[in-house]
Amino acid sequence: MIHVVQLGILEYATALRLQQSLVELRKQGRIEDVLLLLQHSPVITLGRNAQRRNLLQSEAELGQRGVEVFECDRGGDVTFHGPGQLVAYPIFDLRGFTPKLGAVAFVRKLEEVLIRSCGDFGIETQRIAGLTGVWTTDREPAKIAAIGVHISRAVTSHGFALNVTTDLDCFRLIVPCGIADKPVTSMAKELGRVPDLQQVAAVAARQFGEVFGTETMHVDSLDALLGEKVGVPMKPPRELRALFEDEIFWA
Repeated sequence: MIHVVQLGILEYATALRLQQSLVELRKQGRIEDVLLLLQHSPVITLGRNAQRRNLLQSEAELGQRGVEVFECDRGGDVTFHGPGQLVAYPIFDLRGFTPKLGAVAFVRKLEEVLIRSCGDFGIETQRIAGLTGVWTTDREPAKIAAIGVHISRAVTSHGFALNVTTDLDCFRLIVPCGIADKPVTSMAKELGRVPDLQQVAAVAARQFGEVFGTETMHVDSLDALLGEKVGVPMKPPRELRALFEDEIFWA
């Protein structure tokens, strides 16, 4: 069972603390698998493989534009999150699936969720060998969704970001995912109209259930996962980067 929680727009630091809290609860067996669906206020995140040169403006300049910068423990390089982008954070125990999932299989399933979700809106997308994420099938493929995950003791965090109505000019602040020779696109650009983000979220939640072969259930709040207050530890992001030997970073 995947419990789906929709959270609206969250600052990145809050979402990061929340993920850490839920990961620990999942490791303890106090909750089942959880899928967080949300948007972020404008932020650039640097994964564990990020190159600072892929930030095309200084952090001070970005701050003046209202864009935060965070280093985080997902795999991958640099990406942008902002309003109009559907962010999915699956907190899954990969040992609970039959057969058990490894890191590569998990990422391939995230790509499949995205391919099917875009397909439901009439957008044909594909994987590209050697690259992570989902791309259009145009002669010049454009990236419509980025993926970066973190796996610790078989429990996943981070996930994907699907550009729905995202302001694509924001990607000019970075070299997206460190790939300079391929453009970025959105569902709105591909469709020539503005899709409803809540509808996209509903489709993505359904596709998670189908691709991962399990039921999904929408819950009204995080507290409903336990029947009590989950709580979000108010710790600076740097304190959340203690690593285990079996952690995996992928993008």
